[in-house]
Amino acid sequence: MKHTLRLAITSLALMSALVWAQRGSLSGGGYLTPADSPDVARIVPPSPSTGDARFVADMTIFHNTRSLEGSKRRALALSDDNVSIEGRFHAFRCALGLTLTRGNAPKVAAVITRANIDANAASRRLKDLYQHKRPFQVAEGNVCLSPQGKAALEESPDYPSGHATMSWENGLILAELAPDAASDLLARARAFGESRVVCGVHNASAVEAGWMTATVIFAAQNASAAFHADLEAARTELAALRATSKRKPEGCVQEAEALSRNAY
Repeated sequence: MKHTLRLAITSLALMSALVWAQRGSLSGGGYLTPADSPDVARIVPPSPSTGDARFVADMTIFHNTRSLEGSKRRALALSDDNVSIEGRFHAFRCALGLTLTRGNAPKVAAVITRANIDANAASRRLKDLYQHKRPFQVAEGNVCLSPQGKAALEESPDYPSGHATMSWENGLILAELAPDAASDLLARARAFGESRVVCGVHNASAVEAGWMTATVIFAAQNASAAFHADLEAARTELAALRATSKRKPEGCVQEAEALSRNAY
């Protein structure tokens, strides 16, 4: 009972944070003006239609990944539900070799947070356009979240995944700042998105659309002088942290074991 209540509170809090971020994106504050923003609806494929090949593949993956309940990969997916900047920093700690926080890496946190405003705005436009249902709204199946958490997610359409969009841009930015760790960072960004499928709260197609959405926005942001200035400040900050960091992150062996096989 206590475990269920804790999950419900956590899920609702995280959903509130995501909704706040999405609302904030609609009022501006990112690196892109409306004129600079790519037409993601022309670039990202439309959501699957009921009964088509992509829809069938999504539902097959949903049913197959329900067998992961109780596994180490499922536990990691539940941890990846935390889409706050602190949660994403925690997810990337092993790939980066140190744990970032708002306190020790304010410039890295700032560029990621501002960049995600643009990514969230693009994701929201597609969600509103397609109004695609999440897999648990189409078929029965256990999910990582409590009934209360599921109810909250039903207010946000499936396609594309906001978690996948934010975490992929997070990975792209960190790979830009630490190119020697790019492979590990982007592999972890992929896994973060796949965790939404493992949890049963997004379709695989929605996660793929999130990756594409983030890539499109990141490409557009590279034309922004402000984005490049913030990247350079963050690059200097991160390099200094990596040069002086002596304490290795905890839990990396367990994480690697959980990610040793593809989830689906």
